[in-house]
Formats: sequence, structure tokens, C-alpha cells
Amino acid sequence: MKKEVQKTDNGVKISFTGTVEKQNIVKMVENCATGQCECMSDETKAKVKDMQVHGKDGDVELQLSGDIDKAEIEAALKKSKVLNPQKS
Repeated sequence: MKKEVQKTDNGVKISFTGTVEKQNIVKMVENCATGQCECMSDETKAKVKDMQVHGKDGDVELQLSGDIDKAEIEAALKKSKVLNPQKS
């Protein structure tokens, strides 16, 4: 899976391509929205005003609105348990 993070006028856009299932990105967003994720710091979570998922399996886009920067989101993606499942 390839992840590309870009700064936008109202936040950050993440493009996921390759072996990515839309349902996994939706689950990641739901976890963040309900406070079940550990990937973002509380400070970053407070800055996110809205999260929207678009696209289909293999080509998914996640738009985050708020006063967030690219580096914060790149760090969160590296910590995501949905995107980086632990191998047993």
C-alpha cells in the first residue's frame, strides 16, 4: 500500500493506493472519531474538525479538515494499528 500525504487549504489529504480496502480506512476513521485510536496525540485529535473517506478499494482518499500539518498525520499513519497490524 502506498500512502501520500498532502497539505490542503483546509487540512490534509491522504491518498491510499495499491492493496488498500476502503473498509479498513473507514474503520480507522471510526476508531479515531470514537477515541479508540492511539495513533494521534490528543493535541492532534483536537485539531481535526472532520474526516471524510472517498473512493474504492485500491484507490481511497481520506480528507482531514482542521489546523493540522502534514508531519503530524504522517506520524499518526506510522502508528496506526489498522494500517500496520502487529504480526504474531
